[in-house]
Amino acid sequence: MAGSRKGVYAAAVVLFLGGLGGLIYSGLDEGTVYFLNVGEALAMTPDKLAQARLFGTVAEDGIVNEKGLGVSFKLIDKDDKSKTIPVEYKGAVPDTFKPGVEVIVEGGVNPAKGVFKATTLMTKCPSKYQKENRKEAKG
Repeated sequence: MAGSRKGVYAAAVVLFLGGLGGLIYSGLDEGTVYFLNVGEALAMTPDKLAQARLFGTVAEDGIVNEKGLGVSFKLIDKDDKSKTIPVEYKGAVPDTFKPGVEVIVEGGVNPAKGVFKATTLMTKCPSKYQKENRKEAKG
């Protein structure tokens, strides 16, 4: 009788630890996103960029506002201006979005088109702009 209880407890512990390990693994797998600059993204294969976060600068030319919500533009590497990646974004465009602004886009590369399809578009923190504007206004 005592031996069968030990077996039940051992099985319960194994099942609990297996379930806990599975939850941790799936949570880490889904939450893991590469955070890259444009040059690093271009060096990777498109299959590794199915889910990524890129940062760079919006190119001066090539901005196309989509009908409705969204924009298409070229994202330039911050360090090497010769490296660019085309980005398509569907959604509300931040007011601070304009050529020369640093942005962070999250999404994935469409291997057929070679275009980064962004699901999130963020511009540089507006609070930094406000601080700079306040300093200029005072000085």
